[in-house]
Amino acid sequence: MKQSDRYRLLLPALTALLLTACTAQQDVDVLELDYPQIEQQARGTEVRFAMWGGDARINQWVDSYVAPELRQRYDIRLVRVPTDAAQVVNRLLSERQAGRERGSIDLIWINGENFRRARLQNLLFGPFTHLIPNLALTDPDEVGYDWGFPVDGYELPWGRGQFVLEYDSAVTDRPPDSIEALDRWIRANPGRFTYPQPPDFTGAAFIRHLFYHFSNGYQQYLDGFDQRLYERNSAALWDYLREIEPYLWREGRTYPADKAQLDVLFENREVAFNMSYTQSGAQGLIDAGRYPSSVRTFVLREGTLTGIHFTAIPFNAPNKAAAMVTANFLLSPDAQYSKFIPQNWGDFTVLDLDRLDDSDRRRFLELDLGPATLPVDVLAQHSVPEIPAEYVDALVEGWQREILRRE
Repeated sequence: MKQSDRYRLLLPALTALLLTACTAQQDVDVLELDYPQIEQQARGTEVRFAMWGGDARINQWVDSYVAPELRQRYDIRLVRVPTDAAQVVNRLLSERQAGRERGSIDLIWINGENFRRARLQNLLFGPFTHLIPNLALTDPDEVGYDWGFPVDGYELPWGRGQFVLEYDSAVTDRPPDSIEALDRWIRANPGRFTYPQPPDFTGAAFIRHLFYHFSNGYQQYLDGFDQRLYERNSAALWDYLREIEPYLWREGRTYPADKAQLDVLFENREVAFNMSYTQSGAQGLIDAGRYPSSVRTFVLREGTLTGIHFTAIPFNAPNKAAAMVTANFLLSPDAQYSKFIPQNWGDFTVLDLDRLDDSDRRRFLELDLGPATLPVDVLAQHSVPEIPAEYVDALVEGWQREILRRE
């Protein structure tokens, strides 16, 4: 064999080896760079963003706003990967156990029990948020914990949601204003109410409201998970959910698989109420022509859950620099404002408005959220916190055991 032929055959292997070495070097050095250097390293690359894909408006906003802005501002190509955060965590755990140091996901939309599980299994890259400029625009007391679990620099805040219920005022004159009133309505209107089956995020949030109610409030859970307390207090929840099953849609023999299916049931008027963890989501659907203009939102007297969601970087993300630049952009005043517009998404900002300049502050304060969105002060008065993620896991597992698969 000619020497030139040997070189030609070796060239692909040598190239792959050099690329692997360069990638490993980038992974080691990225936390030692300042942000302008990280931004420069990210230019001309691709970032794969794993995010829940169950809402067409959110998908559209990411594809039509976030992706073009990243390309124009930073020459980063965004690839949206529709998936569930729990599935990503499971994949990362398998890759960690298999020793796979180069994965396929660069950034994850995550929070709550999925973040806690990822951190405990050492599946996330960081701490990195001290390098992110836009973190300075948030209140550290608000974003330092994720459902009671310390963030410790391993995820960056992205948005703020509060649970609301939706109804059509042309069909339902006065919605129930408490869990007790909702219970009376369900029994008086059989087949007209249901909720997505956990682990769907919205369905799991709904049963947490009931858990708070039937165990006399959330305060007792804030100090951390207590197995005996959970077992003692959850029994009343399962008794109640079994009791109302005959009055639910399809007599409780089946549940909507996810929020998207419940959306369709509500739009088709098969059920009278929808539910969402996006306060102004209903207004966005009105503006999009999916909801009639008569749809409104309401909250319960006992209060409704409020939570912050985040982005995080997997331990084996192949492009950590671009992930950091993308996360920083998602936290920017421009992206936060665009996301705040009900027609785009309606997700509330995690920025501290007092930390913004006057022009940015005015943009947020003057935005018309539409008649379907409750006033900010009403939402604030009815806000209750999320409890530690271990309770969420326990409730989801309990629902599947006690309600879905019970004999």
